[in-house]
Amino acid sequence: MKRIIDHRKLFDISADADLAKLKTVYRNLMKEWHPDKFRDNDELLAEAELKSKNIIEAYHFLVSVSPETHAANLEEYKEITDTFGIDDFQYKGQTLKITLLNGGVYEYFGVPKNVYNKLINSGNVARFARRHIYHEYIYRSVSKATVAE
Repeated sequence: MKRIIDHRKLFDISADADLAKLKTVYRNLMKEWHPDKFRDNDELLAEAELKSKNIIEAYHFLVSVSPETHAANLEEYKEITDTFGIDDFQYKGQTLKITLLNGGVYEYFGVPKNVYNKLINSGNVARFARRHIYHEYIYRSVSKATVAE
């Protein structure tokens, strides 16, 4: 969740900002911090390169966790999470990263430690994730999964 909050602060947007607003803010920030504007000043150029890199990363991240993006990909996400079991999972700082058997990787944000403990102690982690994680937390696809045929 901290990453989401930090990226939203960088863009100075609220949690309910839509993709159109996000894109507008992104373009304006890139115009302001594009490295080509600072070719004459090495210090500002280095700062602009770093800032623009952070802006691009934040934009792609916020697009990936956007409700509009999730709505557009909901059918595929349901099919993948219903079809494939869990190969591996890692938990760090309320972020749960799940690797599915088809190679797809998803990150879930704001997962409490007690939910993680229930996951690792459940008899069937895939069933627990389907019931208590997949549709309960903000998520993003880290690497593309394939749909079963």
